[in-house]
Amino acid sequence: MYILSNEQVVFSFQTITGKEVIVAKDTGNKYLVYRFGTGGNIEFEFPGSKEHSWDKFEYSFYLRGGGRQNEGMDLNYLQFTNEGYKYVVYNTYFASDNKSRVGVKVIQLSNNKIINIQGLVKSRKGSLGDFRNNEKIRQGDELFD
Repeated sequence: MYILSNEQVVFSFQTITGKEVIVAKDTGNKYLVYRFGTGGNIEFEFPGSKEHSWDKFEYSFYLRGGGRQNEGMDLNYLQFTNEGYKYVVYNTYFASDNKSRVGVKVIQLSNNKIINIQGLVKSRKGSLGDFRNNEKIRQGDELFD
């Protein structure tokens, strides 16, 4: 996992193809960063510049309790846009099938084609839910499930 000494992991997981997804922040909350790749090879990092990085991300969530009888769910999404694509890091739970899911949806904005990069739930560390009460990140209402 590629992380700098001044960073802490907010949320991370391994994909089913062995890549790593990391959302990290500077320990002083100066910046937020997304990385995709392997431990020694970052294939994609966003944003390129850490200045004003919090403004480039948006967090949205939906929470409904009540278990299976109420089709309870806990949906968490962190999104950003880069070069014609929207990237949506997700961590979801649906009581109806009692399953959690993690991954990244890459949406091509020109045609809404979606590539879903699925993650391994057992490899998940941290929580996107940490953004719920964080005033540094924009709060949105767009859901992706």
